[in-house]
Amino acid sequence: MAEPETPAVMLRGAGLRVTSARVAIIDALRAGQHQPAEAVAALVRERVGAVSSQAVYEALNALTDAGILRRIEPMGSAARYETRVGDNHHHLVCRNCGAVADVDCAVGHAPCLEPANAAGYQVDEADVIYWGLCPRCQDGQRS
Repeated sequence: MAEPETPAVMLRGAGLRVTSARVAIIDALRAGQHQPAEAVAALVRERVGAVSSQAVYEALNALTDAGILRRIEPMGSAARYETRVGDNHHHLVCRNCGAVADVDCAVGHAPCLEPANAAGYQVDEADVIYWGLCPRCQDGQRS
């Protein structure tokens, strides 16, 4: 398996400036996927020092717009970010603790799901969130 690109290579490839905060954001999300912005900001501050929440939000938006990050927005939860992009995967979300896990497409090629009636749209992506209880929360209910 090929080594993942460095954050600097990813940023330059997307036409973005390489900054310590942007590199720290990518590294933080690679280490712990599906993080909300405030958790990302805390991780970035541990690595590079003082960074405003506004700067982190702006960087997250720029990285998402450039296709380096993906933003998911589970109902009732803050937006979360991940570095797994470009493969139209879906997510599992725990109703109890909010844990998020990736799940590959249910069947077939992107968009993985076909609507019963596309209403004239050319569908190129499906964004599915499965809801339930994660193994840890299931174990807690059994105790």
